[in-house]
Amino acid sequence: MNQNDESRTDSWSSQNAQLRSAATRKGPPTVVWLMLGVLSLLALAVIFVLPSVVENYELPFTPRAEITEPVRPSTTQAASTAALSPFEEAQRAKQRQDAQEVLASLLERQDALEALQVNLWAEQDYTQALEFARLGDESYRTQAFLEAGAQYQLADDALANLQDFAPQVLAQAIATGQQGLEDGDAELATQKFSLALILAPDNSVAQAGLSRARTLDEVVALLEEAQDLRAALALESALETVQEAIVLDGANSVARTLASELRAQIADNRFNQIMSEGFSALQNDNPDAAIEAFERALAMRPGSAQAQEAITQTQDQIAVAQITANREAAQAFEEQERWADAVNEYNSALSIDPNIIFAVQGKDYASKRLQLDQLLQNAIDQPERLADIQVYEQAVQVYYTGRNIESAGERLLGQLNALEDLLNKAQVPVEVQIFSDNSTQVTVYQVGELGAFESRVLNLKPGKYVAVGTKPGYRDVRKEFEVGFDNRSAPVTVACTEEIVAVNRR
Repeated sequence: MNQNDESRTDSWSSQNAQLRSAATRKGPPTVVWLMLGVLSLLALAVIFVLPSVVENYELPFTPRAEITEPVRPSTTQAASTAALSPFEEAQRAKQRQDAQEVLASLLERQDALEALQVNLWAEQDYTQALEFARLGDESYRTQAFLEAGAQYQLADDALANLQDFAPQVLAQAIATGQQGLEDGDAELATQKFSLALILAPDNSVAQAGLSRARTLDEVVALLEEAQDLRAALALESALETVQEAIVLDGANSVARTLASELRAQIADNRFNQIMSEGFSALQNDNPDAAIEAFERALAMRPGSAQAQEAITQTQDQIAVAQITANREAAQAFEEQERWADAVNEYNSALSIDPNIIFAVQGKDYASKRLQLDQLLQNAIDQPERLADIQVYEQAVQVYYTGRNIESAGERLLGQLNALEDLLNKAQVPVEVQIFSDNSTQVTVYQVGELGAFESRVLNLKPGKYVAVGTKPGYRDVRKEFEVGFDNRSAPVTVACTEEIVAVNRR
């Protein structure tokens, strides 16, 4: 121990004595003295023991190699060291500690970068950083701790920059690997994605990229084979081969694009084939089959102008043929005086084209003839209604309307003759014998009140009539009877015979 050490020891002893004396006077607890003693020992260890330990180690904290011939400090250095004051010694210890703290950070960064295999992606910069650390070691050995700390800091900053640069290296490696996949360069893609996984082992993009790179050569071979098949127009086989490549690498854009092109080309061929089938059917006068084919083509390619035009063309031809058929059928029905059927045929033609002149005019004429036919037939089927003067007059008008038609057919002439006979008979009265009980008041609608009588004869035109009888205390009676067109009519009895029984009410 040198003189300074002895001086410091005496000083510490003197202070401890004073503290013990003060403690004796004040009487503090024993624990306080134990804590003060431990702190004193720690302070002595920092000042005297730690420097000697550090001097025996160098970067990266491995024991310093022993020198066979010890270096003796010069007289000037010894004198200078001996001349250091306690404050200067403490300052140097602090500088040494600062340098060691920077060194610890530097070593931690070095371990992290070596785990990332920094030599693979930043060898030159990493070597430069280690050179700064080596210079720091040299300064440290000569106890130039400030210079050592500065060199260590340069090394630490350089390694920190490399750590900050690692994400960019990762991104660039992934981008280059992806480009390698696009270019079909399996070696480059494998190299770059492997580097990316060193930097980020859990990176899903790099994992997927490396997996794709391992099958890239096989995928490229399959795509080349598919192109050859496509050139030979073996499109289905080419598509199957591309799909094999997609099974190996579903993310391969070249394979997906080629598959899409092949599907489109196959669809084009199928579309053209179906359209040809439709035109062939049209030429063979089978428009229904043509429409079916064109509609299948349109379903394959919605919005296709070619398919839609073909359908329109075929529909026009079908429409022309249908309209012609409707016209011929309507004319045939007119000749047969089947006016309802003729109207239906004209309506069918108008549903195809509402502006067809022959159908518009034909429907108008056929509708009027149909109305005349129905009026004539109704008058013939219900002759009893002719007893009504208004019905009779209407029937007369219908009759003369029919007579004014030129070239009347057999049906119309038959209807007119039948109606003429009914009209004539409708004006010839028929004797009708009516019996009663001479006490019933009899009224015949459309004739008038007849009063009470036992027997009367009325001259009535053919038709249907209603007679009503009333008598006090008796239930009313109603009789419907018909006067026939054969100039005969059965007798009619109208008499109230059912007496009404009074019911007493409480």
